[in-house]
Parts: sequence; structure tokens; C-alpha cells
Amino acid sequence: MPASARGLHESAGEILAPLSEEPAGVTPEYAIALDDVTKIYGQKRAVDGLTLRVPRGCFYGFLGANGAGKTTTIKMLMGLAQPTSGKLSLLGTPVEQGSFAVRQRIGVVLDDTLLFDRLTGREYLQFVGRIYGLDRAVVDRRVRELLDLFELTAAQHKVISEYSKGMKKRVAMGAALIHRPSLFLMDEPFEGVDAVGARLMKEILLDRVRQGCTVFLTSHVLEVVERLCDRLAIIHEGRLVVEGTMDDLRAGGSAHDTLEEVFVRTIGGDTSTELLDWL
Repeated sequence: MPASARGLHESAGEILAPLSEEPAGVTPEYAIALDDVTKIYGQKRAVDGLTLRVPRGCFYGFLGANGAGKTTTIKMLMGLAQPTSGKLSLLGTPVEQGSFAVRQRIGVVLDDTLLFDRLTGREYLQFVGRIYGLDRAVVDRRVRELLDLFELTAAQHKVISEYSKGMKKRVAMGAALIHRPSLFLMDEPFEGVDAVGARLMKEILLDRVRQGCTVFLTSHVLEVVERLCDRLAIIHEGRLVVEGTMDDLRAGGSAHDTLEEVFVRTIGGDTSTELLDWL
């Protein structure tokens, strides 16, 4: 892609400019707060008494094995799933009372991108911009910038059903950026994206954090999480096991442990290197 860390703002103009205004009132200390949150599906506790604080202006990694409760937590934060008990708030506002004003400050990229496959890439970005209440001229300008930034201009008139998974993730990222949110909820945003596209997405998110935004990220690519995140939490079977900086997570092990080593030790994974006899 043509954009680099130095050229992001030239490519995306006002979308990536510093956030200059916050809503009137007291600015909350935490971008995300969960208090004893539980979500039960049938007999399964997908999330079990989760309490968490995500500071504003933080790149936060939320980790766990498959089925640990990460996606369920993000869906509750989005209001797509209701907690069985407990309280969640975003930017100081309880999720269940979340107004449109709060939703305007949140950008989302899900593992299952949930795009409208019968719209073209351009139409989808225009639709999202208008849903967020942006002026038509502003939407048109930002859509052009986003299509160029993510190298989708040549494919802008193709319906999204014809896009590769990586292209769909780029469109989803564009839709998450178009209204210039201050909080991003990211569920496996780099999965299915080529190395160059993933690097651009990482640069954009790091830039947003430098400008005061908050990123709440889940990913199975632990090397990427270790490089990006200021703080991390590891959950197992719906429960918070450990939380803090990388140095905090290394406590009890070696000061040189990688996040992968910390993760496996924390959730009790089998580190055996035994192989099958026939291999």
C-alpha cells in the first residue's frame, strides 16, 4: 500500500487528525469498565464475574484461548448481547443506557465483519457515514480518502460479496474510522489480512492511540499483541486470570519471557514437545 507511517495523515486527512473536542462534562478515567459481568448461555458461563478497567488512551490487549469469552465480552460492550448480571460502561456511560452520542464515539471491527454484501465498497462506507449523521459532503470526502488509504479505489464499485476476506477487513476498518471515534473495539482485526495491509492497520491504530484514542483488541497473534499493547488481560473459561503491563504479566517467570510463554503458562497449556511416533 502507498501509505506509510509518515504519510498516513496526508492520505487520510481529517479522519486521522488529532481529536480536538470531547463532549461537555467530566471526562471519564476509563474508556471501558466492567463490574462483575456474567453471561450465561444455557448451562455455560461464557463470561464469569469479569471485572476490568481499560484506561483512556491505552492500547489494550484482551486475550484468551478459543471459547474463553473474548467475543462474547465485545458483543456485550456493543450491546449485541445482554449480560446475565453485572454492569458495563463505555466512555463513562452504562451500555444499557448508551445514547447515540456515545455510539458515535465507538468504532468496531469484528472477526465476522457483518458487512452488507450487496452494497459496493463505496456504497457501504457512504451508508455508514450517513448513519453516523455526517454531512453528505463530509462523507464523500472521507470515503474517497479511505478508499485511497486502503487501496480499494479500483474495487470501489464491486459488490462486497466479491471481495476477499482481507478486502472486507479493510472496508470494515474504513467504516470504523469514518466518524473519527475515540474508542475502538477490535475482534481479530488482522485475521485474513495480508502483511502489508495488516501493517497499515497497525500504524493507523497506533496513531489513533497517540492522538488520545483507546483500542481494545483481541487477537491470537501474540507477537503482534506484545508489540502493540500497553496493557493486557488474559481470561480463561470466562474468568480474568491476570491483568497488567507486560512486566506485570512476567512476574513469577523470567524477565525475558515472551507473551506466548506467559500466555501458555497462565492458562495451563501443555508445553510438551513430544511428537506422534509416526511423525
